[in-house]
Amino acid sequence: MTKIAIFLIILVAALGICYFYYRQKSELKSKPLPVSTTKKVVMVIAWRGFRSEEYFEPKRILEQAGVVVKTASVEKGIAKGTGIGSTKIDLLIGEINPLDFDAVIFVGGPQALQYLDNQNSYRIIRETVKCGKILAAICISPTILAKSGVLQGKKATVWYSAVNRQPIEILKENGANFVDQDVVQDGNIITANGPGAAKKFGKAILEALR
Repeated sequence: MTKIAIFLIILVAALGICYFYYRQKSELKSKPLPVSTTKKVVMVIAWRGFRSEEYFEPKRILEQAGVVVKTASVEKGIAKGTGIGSTKIDLLIGEINPLDFDAVIFVGGPQALQYLDNQNSYRIIRETVKCGKILAAICISPTILAKSGVLQGKKATVWYSAVNRQPIEILKENGANFVDQDVVQDGNIITANGPGAAKKFGKAILEALR
């Protein structure tokens, strides 16, 4: 066998190996990477009147990716959401230790402020940011983040209506830069403006966990 033939055989083999390597790499890039089952988040909801879409849609997205989702409220038992939505509570809000979770998520709803707008929530929110964990809130709940002081100088969105722009004012009064978008992320803080953004919200949290 001539030197040229040997060289050609080696060249073809090398090209084949390179093709296989880059094809595998391309396929991995094209597929969403699963989140490790070690990832764990807690969703904080009102004991009564949490917005069902804002809870169940992100929860479904996260769990399908292998994320462990726990639910917290002011009481244990079965929490009631809007419509026919209900869910079991795993732990009390006061039992949340942000170090135990990769993300803390506040869900909105018509009674979210009644149950969640308090010093207990503010403490957990501040500790979550201090620990460098992901902090997320949807609908009216970004106002709770604002009142806790963690949105100072941060971009964020919130629910509002044509007749009620007070949530925007609360964000601005507490130093946030309001952005009128469905979902806004600034560092480890993710906010969304309502049930219509629930799917985007869940996907944004999932991407941040990756």
